[in-house]
Amino acid sequence: MAGALNPPESSMLAHLAPPVLVEAVQRWAVESQQRARRNAMLAATECVQRRVEREDVEDFFSARYPSRFPARGVAQRPADVVSPDTLRRSQV
Repeated sequence: MAGALNPPESSMLAHLAPPVLVEAVQRWAVESQQRARRNAMLAATECVQRRVEREDVEDFFSARYPSRFPARGVAQRPADVVSPDTLRRSQV
């Protein structure tokens, strides 16, 4: 990893810098990693919740309008796929 201190450099830094500064830098590294892990877990949870909600909406529409919204997991034939241009032309 570029910029990472190997043991001789880190011990030299400890001798040159005040102990309070060294402790603060070490604490920052740990706390930063913990925050990053927490953010990743929150983001993963949010993604799962959105996927569940999206699937719920898809299930609702496929039950309500089966000809227009095939059930989830059912492969569509190319003829079943409607392009946005086709929709615009049909609305005119």
